Amino acid sequence: MPRPDRSVTVIEPEADGEGWWVGAPSAVAADGAVYLAYRMRRPLGEGRGHAVAVARSADGERFETLLVIGKEEMDAESLERPALVRTPEGVWRLYLSCATTGTKHWRVEVLEAADPAGFDPRTSRVVLPGDAATGVKDPVIVHHEGRWHLWASCHPLAEDHQADQMVTDYATSDDGLEWRWHGTALDRRAGSWDARGVRVSAVRFTPGGIVAAYDGRASASENYEERTGIAVGTTPGALTASGSEPWGRSPYSRGGLRYLEVLPTGDGGHRLYYEMTRADGAHELRTELRAGAGAG
Repeated sequence: MPRPDRSVTVIEPEADGEGWWVGAPSAVAADGAVYLAYRMRRPLGEGRGHAVAVARSADGERFETLLVIGKEEMDAESLERPALVRTPEGVWRLYLSCATTGTKHWRVEVLEAADPAGFDPRTSRVVLPGDAATGVKDPVIVHHEGRWHLWASCHPLAEDHQADQMVTDYATSDDGLEWRWHGTALDRRAGSWDARGVRVSAVRFTPGGIVAAYDGRASASENYEERTGIAVGTTPGALTASGSEPWGRSPYSRGGLRYLEVLPTGDGGHRLYYEMTRADGAHELRTELRAGAGAG
């Protein structure tokens, strides 16, 4: 689980104070480098989630920006967490969570490229449209044993004041583009710290079953300041939250520590990336390395 005291800052927000965020990371290790996609956000009224960046690093901590995609290029009012994926055939995909302008609705579009620096917004296609009743965003996508698996945050749209609520639904695909939904994989727990919303942020298939990290909040007032929990299951479509308290939180402000990404390293360890609330209320992107048994 995250240990902020062991972490270092990877990307800082554009300015100090509440409403200035950078984070919602998605990471891939390939060709001796770490590739990272993340969202940049400004306060309400100043742009919201105005861009997604893709960057590369040789050590997992110091990144060079490869490209930036603005919300205008995606015809979106705001952009949220991306999902960066490399297919078994070597094709790169960038799944973008796009807010439909003038509504509470979210959809997910995908870009494909031969290289992470080559994504072109003009080639995008909608892969998770949502519908009039549900907004879909923040996908977590894993290719495992010949099948694509997806967990996405789903929001009810019937009443605007209820649209911040969220559950995580599960879908599968043969190609990562056309998806079949299988219902809710992780739901909220009444009376608990995650009673208002749960959003899966990372999933690992293990010999003992499925382990997932998720973001949770107890009320609408905690929107944007979710903490990290752990859920487990024997199948990817049925996850159960573990414990009665968050497993990861910021030591500052309202405790926000969310969008945990877990990237395996070659020695059996893991590198964590996450968005964390600072003392001034801004959010920054942080990382920490957990060495495995094979580390020197």
